[in-house]
Amino acid sequence: MLTKRIIPCIDVDLNEDGEPAVYTGVNFEDLQYTGDPVEMAKLYNEAGADEFVFLDITASAEGRETMLDTVSRVADEVFIPLTVGGGIRTREDIKETLRAGADKVSINTAALQNPDLVNEGARAFGSQCIVISVDARRRYDEAGEYYAEVDGESCWFECTVKGGREGTDIDVVEWASEAESRGAGELFVNSIDADGTKDGYDVPLTKAVCDEVSTPVIASSGCGGPEDMYEVFTEAGADAGLAASIFHFDEYSIQDVKEYLDDRDVPVRF
Repeated sequence: MLTKRIIPCIDVDLNEDGEPAVYTGVNFEDLQYTGDPVEMAKLYNEAGADEFVFLDITASAEGRETMLDTVSRVADEVFIPLTVGGGIRTREDIKETLRAGADKVSINTAALQNPDLVNEGARAFGSQCIVISVDARRRYDEAGEYYAEVDGESCWFECTVKGGREGTDIDVVEWASEAESRGAGELFVNSIDADGTKDGYDVPLTKAVCDEVSTPVIASSGCGGPEDMYEVFTEAGADAGLAASIFHFDEYSIQDVKEYLDDRDVPVRF
């Protein structure tokens, strides 16, 4: 088993004064102020995170640019791989985000609307820089391509856009496979149903994607503790586990999670 990565994530929005701030919510809603993005990035860098994710959570929905000044200040504080997402629509956006200090860009809405952006980004900057993010939600109808059994019911997983605000009728597993074939270097799988609940990752969703692709998969949404990381690694096959709330509110440290996993023979970096 390859070494598993533990990745804290900050969801950044503009506060009422127009200043970047970190927010935490449930099911992509009910956002509450959590802290300053630059200070939080510095703390996670020092805490032993393997990577760090910065998501501008309203840039796509509001049609504005990513907060590159803030990205640059965050990049100055972290010496681990930095992934930045939100509002990235064009090859030039990818270039400017990488120039601001990101090591990778996470693209969701724009890639679904223009899949050629994946090819263009991979060719221009290398597959290792292109992370395709999906905000998935369960659907219990017959419109999907790939189905999973969840609590005795059959469902499929739909890609959504604009921060989960709009559906697309596109099957997550089908899109993940296409994104891989177009050159995506990593897949970032978020579950709207599990987001912020701390009830555990959506293992059926993550496993469905991991079973279909060979590209590394980051599991996101729903982590309530180290046992959830263990489950998504061992039962779904995720390559990395992303968490926010448990780290933001000091319920667990990154070291706590790594020690728990190491005690159960899941390889991690110390």
